[in-house]
Amino acid sequence: MNNPEIEVWLVEDDDDVRQTLLQTLLLSDIKARGFARAEQALQALPPEAPVVVLSDVRMPGMDGLQLLQQLRQQDAELPVLLLTGHGDIPMAVAAMRQGAQDFFEKPYEPEQLLHSLRRAMDKRALVLENRRLREQLAARRDPGLLLGHSPQIELLRRQIDNIADTSASVLILGETGTGKEMVARSLHQGSGRKGNFVAVNCTALPESIFESEMFGAEPGAFTGVTKRRIGKVEHADGGTLFLDEIEGMPLNLQAKLLRVLQESVLERLGGNKLIEVDARVVAATKIDLQSAGEAGLFRSDLYFRLNVVTLALPPLRERRADIPLLFLHFVEQAKAQYNRETPPPGDELMQQLLQRDWPGNVRELRHTAEQYVLGVLPPAGSDTRLSLPQQLAELEQQLIQSAMARADGNVALAAERLGIPRKTLYDKLARYRHHS
Repeated sequence: MNNPEIEVWLVEDDDDVRQTLLQTLLLSDIKARGFARAEQALQALPPEAPVVVLSDVRMPGMDGLQLLQQLRQQDAELPVLLLTGHGDIPMAVAAMRQGAQDFFEKPYEPEQLLHSLRRAMDKRALVLENRRLREQLAARRDPGLLLGHSPQIELLRRQIDNIADTSASVLILGETGTGKEMVARSLHQGSGRKGNFVAVNCTALPESIFESEMFGAEPGAFTGVTKRRIGKVEHADGGTLFLDEIEGMPLNLQAKLLRVLQESVLERLGGNKLIEVDARVVAATKIDLQSAGEAGLFRSDLYFRLNVVTLALPPLRERRADIPLLFLHFVEQAKAQYNRETPPPGDELMQQLLQRDWPGNVRELRHTAEQYVLGVLPPAGSDTRLSLPQQLAELEQQLIQSAMARADGNVALAAERLGIPRKTLYDKLARYRHHS
């Protein structure tokens, strides 16, 4: 496959070699641009550039290996191919270990070079497309319960990103209101699966209809069933099956779910036909399933099959630094939902919110924000001495102070954890010192 939108940037200090190679590329329908110096190419390269770099190794000024190192720092997935002279093979092999895509010894075979370049172009096009799709997903996703900068929530977001596009079963642990279904939806959105997201609350289904609701039923399976019924598991084929409060699933049906996980097949109630299903199972619970298994209240084999990856959701009282930002986010949502203009919450209310234990976690905080917008909170929340920008500035200062403390004063490490450039953090620290 040829990618006309991907361009080859050729870095070669020998004018004759550079012109000959550019002509070869253009005659092969490959867009190309030449540079006599590595510094010129590096300066011209924009972020997310749709390019592949082909560079000579031995050049005046910055050589090809230094260029490779700089490019890897800017974009670790940008393909770089190297041209080496006779005797430079050990150096080229070392460059491959540092991340070079390929290398060619002069004189090289043009067809082999073109073949390798086209493979690199295909790879670059795929990387950029995947990034674009991830950005679209992120833009559509309401951060909601996963909003914040506390170490716990940042770790959770990284874990979700790492496993979303796998088929691994996931067990989500968390108290009521911590956002277990939102995490499951985030996993589904990041999975690339085209099927449905099907959510089932296992404690809300009466045991008498649990089996038919989950696994489906054939006509005549029991009184009242006159036509085939597709169950929740089958409805999630090609998608994600979210089983909330899975500890409420009847023991006798846990074996059927285990079979779905192990063999990717099910049988409808009253039927004998094996039906293939490809549903990623994400389960959630607020209890210790391993202890429940040891007590005979939950199948241990199902627990271990579900527990391929465990995501632990922190309660709100353990991520108090996120409370102001979450509350302001929910206030803005409620203002839009109820079409209300509400003054920003004051400092006194924020202090009250920070001191509460929040047994209902982020769900309770969202409801409190709605009550504030609707004007049904106690008068203590009417203090509006601080504007919204002032409150956000205070929150930012608190987060920076916390990050610096965790990094033992290491600015580079704190900047990395905060996700901002080091210079930006230096500027903010200088501004806060000036105002303090």
